[in-house]
Amino acid sequence: MASLPLATAEVCDSNAGLILNGDLRALQPIFRIYGRRQSFAGPVVTLKIFEDNVLLREFLEEKGHGRVLVVDGGGSTRCAILGGNLAQLAQNNGWAGIVINGCIRDVDEINGCDVGIRALNSHPIKSNKKGVGEKHVPVTFAGTRICDGEWLYADSDGILISNSELTV
Repeated sequence: MASLPLATAEVCDSNAGLILNGDLRALQPIFRIYGRRQSFAGPVVTLKIFEDNVLLREFLEEKGHGRVLVVDGGGSTRCAILGGNLAQLAQNNGWAGIVINGCIRDVDEINGCDVGIRALNSHPIKSNKKGVGEKHVPVTFAGTRICDGEWLYADSDGILISNSELTV
């Protein structure tokens, strides 16, 4: 794994061929930045849920080993699927980051955690607890398809998805 996350602009400048052939993709700039870790990178683990965070908790209870959890929350802005307790769990279990196509809550708590989090926005209502969703499936949001095992690079400039680990 990369010891320090690569700058996304530098990655794009150094890998024009990968961008052209689709092996390196940028997510549309729809996410807000949360958490103390402004830059993060790691191998992707995917989750597809909707207004329910039981499976999200199950993932974060596992050791992260520097991975990035990519959560397709269906783009819902009706409730939060990640809060301060789960962000603390992610930090404690060694997750590098979480990218959520949905909302979070407990922003002040999350911003105190040493984990990188991207989400659409914040919302005070909590999610359902039914345990419905799919793990390790391809997800599509922010203009790109994301699969388990790909690599995610995030910093203040944006989020990149690569078919493999990159160096500059």
